[in-house]
Amino acid sequence: MTDNPRAEDEVVRLCQDLIGIDTSNYGDGSGPGERKAAEYVMSELTEVGLDPELIESEPGRASVVVRIEGEDSSRGALVVHGHLDVVPANAADWQVDPFAAELKDDCIWGRGAVDMKDMDAMILACVRELARSGKKPPRDLIIGMLADEEAGGLKGSHWLVDHRPELFEGATEAISEVGGYSVTFEGTSGEQRAYLLQTAEKGIAWLRLVAHGRAGHGSVPNDENAVVRLAQAIARIDAHVWPREYIASVRQLLDGLAELTGITYADDDLSPLLTKLGGARGFVEGTLQDTANFTMLDSGYKHNVIPQGASASLDCRFLPGHEDDLMATIRELAGEFVDVEVVHRDIALDAPFDAPIVEQMKAALLAEDPEAAVLPYCLSGGTDNKALQQLGITGYGFAPLRLPADLDFAPMFHGIDERVPVESLKFGTRVLSRFLANS
Repeated sequence: MTDNPRAEDEVVRLCQDLIGIDTSNYGDGSGPGERKAAEYVMSELTEVGLDPELIESEPGRASVVVRIEGEDSSRGALVVHGHLDVVPANAADWQVDPFAAELKDDCIWGRGAVDMKDMDAMILACVRELARSGKKPPRDLIIGMLADEEAGGLKGSHWLVDHRPELFEGATEAISEVGGYSVTFEGTSGEQRAYLLQTAEKGIAWLRLVAHGRAGHGSVPNDENAVVRLAQAIARIDAHVWPREYIASVRQLLDGLAELTGITYADDDLSPLLTKLGGARGFVEGTLQDTANFTMLDSGYKHNVIPQGASASLDCRFLPGHEDDLMATIRELAGEFVDVEVVHRDIALDAPFDAPIVEQMKAALLAEDPEAAVLPYCLSGGTDNKALQQLGITGYGFAPLRLPADLDFAPMFHGIDERVPVESLKFGTRVLSRFLANS
């Protein structure tokens, strides 16, 4: 390696180093936190002459932010952000140690390789190269490595927006995770690669259903059993058919796929078209309507005691403009004996695909992969762009990766044996560097 390596020459090292720092977020405050990873980011940025700030929302919950002056600071600044935390990993389920950052089969394996220490490494590599060059980007860049995204960002992005909004002063747009990766399918003229650029994301409503009843002995009939009341509410909600609505980004994606594949689709039968997306199909299917999935149950303390209460956790995701209708539907289905409590909520996002920044993303991708197509899509999950929207910052998902056609990439988000191909990482670094130099 030279004294001044290119971004793509050091992105693998950066990715491995970040994966090797366990930043598991259990959602209950019991994890290791992001402080060690934030200190690593600080050292990589200060080494090239930048002056980042490490900010803790509470001990151990650390984010890093640095502003890089652009040629024209009167233009709206661009926020380029990633999160440092990861979801937990059970090592017994994996082929490799999830925090060893092992190189295997030309991939970097480990928790965060996909979500999202790969993008963190790409950002760091590009920023380090930019700083070493002494060149200014076209406009101010605000680089953020944030805490707590995997638990809703309350100790990361939302905390910064609420307590340190000046860090994002003048920013108008942002890019982050879960967009810009490729899918490959049989098109009208042979094998076709398309990059899915995230322009929208569903809103979040994490709810707790609490059923109330009469406690009693397990041997005595009880027509006010809280467990039964909860089970009935669960069954009603699970059986509910949420109506479909194709928002603009989803419709554009479907139309684009139809044109590339030559498949005519009907709104009530998308299977032939969505099959072309491989593992990404689930992400798209999650954006065709609102969703409500039960994730946890809690009730009782002894086999022969009927408890007076029972609760369930419900993960709801709603399309833009649907929050009020979703909440009203859940409350109606829950019934009179079940309370619906909001544990966490966040907004839906919908940004235009017809925008100059999107054209710059397209140009950066197509410069490296000129035969590809670029299509918009809506994310069924959420990102830290939700918090930045509170400051009027329009967010997109753009973590560019050219992926092998046979790699089932999307299911690795929060999955087992998470890994990113080395060549994909280098490709993404070249694309991101080109984008930052021309944005």
